[in-house]
Amino acid sequence: MTIAPSSIAVGGKAIYGARLGILMLEARFPRIPGDMGNAETWPFPVLYRVVRGASPQRVVMERASGLLDAFLDAAADLVSLGADGITTNCGFLSLFQKDIAARVKVPVATSSLMQIPMVQALLPPGQRVGVITVSAKTLSRDHLVAAGAPADTPFIGTENGKEFFRAIVGNEERLDVGAAARDILDAGAALVAQHKDIGALVLECTNMAPYAAALRERLGLPVFDIYSFITWFHASLKPRDFGPPADRRTTLGE
Repeated sequence: MTIAPSSIAVGGKAIYGARLGILMLEARFPRIPGDMGNAETWPFPVLYRVVRGASPQRVVMERASGLLDAFLDAAADLVSLGADGITTNCGFLSLFQKDIAARVKVPVATSSLMQIPMVQALLPPGQRVGVITVSAKTLSRDHLVAAGAPADTPFIGTENGKEFFRAIVGNEERLDVGAAARDILDAGAALVAQHKDIGALVLECTNMAPYAAALRERLGLPVFDIYSFITWFHASLKPRDFGPPADRRTTLGE
């Protein structure tokens, strides 16, 4: 690297080179490649902060009751370290979207569910977005509306499966990946069978991204997950550098 004599470096952060901060649940289940909590999933550096007490059971099944302050403090800590944007490790945390954004004063993307309005705008007339969630029992109108999604968005959960819900919400240290994949594929097929107008799927659960490609292949529908959402989000925090803009006269053909 050549350093110009007049170069001046400006500080203000504790850590540089990682623009995205991820608020993590306190969990011990396996985080396979593609999972948000596997650092090798991301094509860019990230900052992690585990929110103590935020178990999958408490966040998914109990609406993250009593955890708002812990998430606010952890988000503020990530920003103080150097994060320019914040996301979270669970789609159910859409309930905290406004509170976290108000606290940290940087862009916040709490939930994969926030993609629903954008995906809906992509679809032909007469089609709508369907959602696969880890828990249909506890995904509510409040979660959807907080994410900017229509309250009547159709969704299905993985509770009736044998593995995915058990391992993720139960916070188990062993995961049968093949069985988990079958649970998600079966849920997607059932949702599409119930709602013939579904033209695309959004995966609420951040742990479902490893199965998105198989779901797309099985159903032939576009699939949006936390990976698609956060790579898009990160592109705003660190736009691709195409080099110095061309001279204006050259650009205009002068």
